[in-house]
Amino acid sequence: MNAPAPLGLFEGFGVEMEFMIVDRDSLGVRPIADQLLRAADGGSRWVEDVERGSIAWSNEIVAHLVEFKTNGPAPGLVALDNAFHGDVLEANRLLQPHGAMLLGTGAHPLMNPAEETRIWAHGGGTVYAAYDRIFGCAGHGWSNLQSTHLNLPFGSDEEFGRLHAAIRLVLPLIPALAASSPFLDGRYTGYLDARLETYRHNQARIPSLTGKVIPEPMFSRAEYQSLFERIAADIAPHDPDGLLDPLFLNSRGAIARFDRDAIEIRIIDIQECPAADLAVIAAIVALLRRLVAEDPVPYAVQRQWPEDLLADIFLAVVRDGDAARIADADYLRMLGIRAGSATAGAVWRTLCEDSRADLDGTVRSTLVHILSAGPLARRLLKSVGTSPDRRALESTWRRLAQCLADNTPFR
Repeated sequence: MNAPAPLGLFEGFGVEMEFMIVDRDSLGVRPIADQLLRAADGGSRWVEDVERGSIAWSNEIVAHLVEFKTNGPAPGLVALDNAFHGDVLEANRLLQPHGAMLLGTGAHPLMNPAEETRIWAHGGGTVYAAYDRIFGCAGHGWSNLQSTHLNLPFGSDEEFGRLHAAIRLVLPLIPALAASSPFLDGRYTGYLDARLETYRHNQARIPSLTGKVIPEPMFSRAEYQSLFERIAADIAPHDPDGLLDPLFLNSRGAIARFDRDAIEIRIIDIQECPAADLAVIAAIVALLRRLVAEDPVPYAVQRQWPEDLLADIFLAVVRDGDAARIADADYLRMLGIRAGSATAGAVWRTLCEDSRADLDGTVRSTLVHILSAGPLARRLLKSVGTSPDRRALESTWRRLAQCLADNTPFR
């Protein structure tokens, strides 16, 4: 029997969302993902994956986190948020007897990772234990970060190159839409996307694993293989038992998944509700479609950007989000923006208006809110200020838990 043909560009979408499990009363993290997955599976055994129709559930490296993901590539994004929301409601139902619930946003503002981290202990726990031994995972960049991942397929080496070139150009802009983690340890960090600022230092002990977050200019499987070889050589002294696969050790902001012929974008902070997550994803996909179609610049020009220049823009947007000023006119021209400089928020407003016909009405409505009021991190800062006390943070995050339960944006 012949294997199915690989999906081509934008013929499928893999979406993964990570949610924290917290106490309904105190909002403290609850390391009971194993109990949640066991209950979802029927209650008779410990499991790491549960398939529930179009959405599957799985564990992550820490025991207070659960991941929901499309059960295989979804054919489109329209109304996909409803599928995720249905599983949020089911998870909250199963967590109710434990006095727990799911919570979104890219980082818990009050978590103490040194005291509250519990590494997943079942099944693949040996791999997670190796990560913990090498990197020390009881820190914000490991155990207090929740993201949404977007997987986009490619059907050939040529398609991989075109998609990777486009993604590299879009990555620096993503935090201007998606930043949702301005607070850590009860304080404003000075970054709208503190999750990413912390994430990029996660594996500083072995710099080749994360690089500059923006991937190097690699546009074929053969070019990418040299990166895997470098990672394998660098991890070998720390992993004598060979537990860690270079394919999964690669922690750049977008990683090639040649095991499933897709590129996975990893730098999207999870939002307050699936409707907001899917709106952010739809805006990213619309821009990628234009770039892959060589609108406004040819593929050959897109390939020329070194990761250093893109990383400079990325770091500014991680810090200031929609207010970050992009003064590289050449970069703006890559996106079709004819201006000497512009804020990242203004860039997205122009891009979303240009892609209006490609976005359904629900997505447009949610994006109007994000683009006018700012990413979730901006709205949280407006709500509690830059010097909030614990009570203000707890009150606001209870509202965010309700946004998740109702699938409505935070206002």
